[in-house]
Amino acid sequence: MRVVRRLVCVLGAVLTLWPRALIAAPAAGGEILWDSYGVAHVDAKSTAGLFFGYGWAQAKSHGDVLLKLYAEGRGRAAEIWGPSELKSDRWMAVNGVADRTKAWVKAQSPEFLGYLQAFADGINAYAAAHPEALSPEARQVLPVNAADVVGYAQRLFQFNYLAPPQIVDHLPAVATEPPTRPKGEPAGSNGWAIAPSRSASGHAMLLMNPHLPWATGWPTYYEIQLKAPGVDLYGASQVGLPVLRFVFSDYLGFTQTVDDVGGVTLYRITPAPGGYLFDGKVLPFQTTHHEIKVRQPDGSMTTETLDVRSTVQGPVVAEAGGAPIAMRVAGLDRPRALEQYWRMETAHDFAGYQQGLRMQQVPSFNVVYVDRDGHIQYLFNGLVPKKPGGDLAYWSSIVPGDRSDTLWTSYLSYDELPKVSDPAGGTVQNSNDPPWNAAWPASLDPKPYANLIASKAVSLRMARGIRMLREKPKIGFDELVAMKWSDRSELADRVLPDLQQAANAYGTDLARHAAAVLAKWDRTTLADSRGALLFLDWVDRPGAAGGYDPKGWAKPYDLAQPLTTPAGLADPKAAAIALDAAARDMLATTGALDTAWGDVMRIRLGGVDLPASGGPGRLGVFDVLDFAAPDGGKRTANFGDSFIAIVSFDGKARAKVMTTYGNASQAGSPHIADQAPLLAQHALRDAWRTRAEVEAHLESRDKF
Repeated sequence: MRVVRRLVCVLGAVLTLWPRALIAAPAAGGEILWDSYGVAHVDAKSTAGLFFGYGWAQAKSHGDVLLKLYAEGRGRAAEIWGPSELKSDRWMAVNGVADRTKAWVKAQSPEFLGYLQAFADGINAYAAAHPEALSPEARQVLPVNAADVVGYAQRLFQFNYLAPPQIVDHLPAVATEPPTRPKGEPAGSNGWAIAPSRSASGHAMLLMNPHLPWATGWPTYYEIQLKAPGVDLYGASQVGLPVLRFVFSDYLGFTQTVDDVGGVTLYRITPAPGGYLFDGKVLPFQTTHHEIKVRQPDGSMTTETLDVRSTVQGPVVAEAGGAPIAMRVAGLDRPRALEQYWRMETAHDFAGYQQGLRMQQVPSFNVVYVDRDGHIQYLFNGLVPKKPGGDLAYWSSIVPGDRSDTLWTSYLSYDELPKVSDPAGGTVQNSNDPPWNAAWPASLDPKPYANLIASKAVSLRMARGIRMLREKPKIGFDELVAMKWSDRSELADRVLPDLQQAANAYGTDLARHAAAVLAKWDRTTLADSRGALLFLDWVDRPGAAGGYDPKGWAKPYDLAQPLTTPAGLADPKAAAIALDAAARDMLATTGALDTAWGDVMRIRLGGVDLPASGGPGRLGVFDVLDFAAPDGGKRTANFGDSFIAIVSFDGKARAKVMTTYGNASQAGSPHIADQAPLLAQHALRDAWRTRAEVEAHLESRDKF
């Protein structure tokens, strides 16, 4: 321990980016117990030690990924990893992330800033003790400090979730037209809370089920237990964060799903001699100069210069139709999101948890909550700008930037946000849909939020969840586990009868044969299901209907009837033509119309290659997996179930868990993909929380 402390002190002495007063003293001691699935159980003698141990653990499990993410947060990844990181570095420069990070560090409370520095100290200490474990590129990022933690959180929350660089890739040719939206499976999650009145055991339960891409990087979840005097947390968060976003203790737990708070507005700027027009006056652009270093393949360094113009709305991020486009992003005045998470997860009751929420620093994400006292809550959380007038279509377009009445400056308060607390039905749920059906029967009115939050979005994955919860008056723990693994397609239940009629009326002989195959299908995406591949092929063609798309339906989605709308085929003839095309494709690619789902859809991680169960959310499947384009006749899972936890608050919380792709990415770790066989089997594992449980499955031990 004395050696590690000396290393931390040496590293701390060279941190020149921030004043010495901001550098925390080395944390008091503790240890990390590593279990047989590579989960770190940090047992520290102080809260600072807890953060130190958490940093050490992340560095050991994901050091190369972690340090690259911090370089990206600095806007300086291209000088190490080359041109592939240039787009990210430009985005950080355009949005002033580095300068804002300096201000955000100063805005942290002194106590929490010490914890952030302790987390960084843990990373540095691991790197100093095990330099050979990190890549040469990753070592160039060292040492890190509290500013890297804060800057990366800003990058993740504001400029990855809310306003990723891809936001400017879909601007129209004319600045008065709305931007197009990228296609594909949206980032998402499922979250449920079950009150004691609906639980077979009489104890509240929580389902955590985030879905993100499996590509190693910002989406990567890290599972961990964090213990210190008065603190015992279990859960997961994305690599790089020092707090948990999916978490439970013996007192409470919460999970999150991606929401749309409308936290980004694009403005059409009107240039004028000397600047731009605003309320009839000419204001000067504020200009900042940036230099981005870019390492070339031969090791030499080039420098790209970038001059960024800014307006009262925000920086100019692009042009459309010759007009500058400025961007305004929610939460750039809210620097303490990490502390808010810490307060939420270390609360002991509903009141304390809500005190954390009232900080309103976290810019987005629905929150589904439960506690041992039986309280449950759904909250449409985030910073929802108060937008004057207009409607959703107006604010989703590029709005005029030459007048102040389009410039939002404040957000809905916690009390104003849509939420459902302790509903009579005893459950709350969200699957990335708007908040209105979070409890069923619905109790929220969308009318007051008409220009802020969507009310007509289609989500058959959400409908599948409502249906399952409604069908079970009392839900047992094992039943909740089985419900999470539901692979039944809500879309198939809605549309197959109409599709079969369409094929019989308008289809070719092949289309009618395909309809007969679908009639025998069990309507699931289990590995041995025959018909699911054909159905997905049809769904992705023009003329079909999908579980997220309002097109293709004869009867549109009705907020009051989520279990029966949307319904019917808008164009039965086009649907029959699409089925014929899908059938031809199936014969050409798999040789049969009833090829088993798992013969093509695979879980391929590390050396694992197994048949997959689970399907895309656009099929209205609750158990979400999506797949890359075909490669050699197979498709590899690359999105969906990431961290899974099902928790029952039986006095002492107990849980079943999984991190689908394994709890490490560092080269040589035995825990890359070691949980993939569990995923293929739909088999969760016990969350080991007591020292006796962990030591019974102990792999190794680190002391600090």
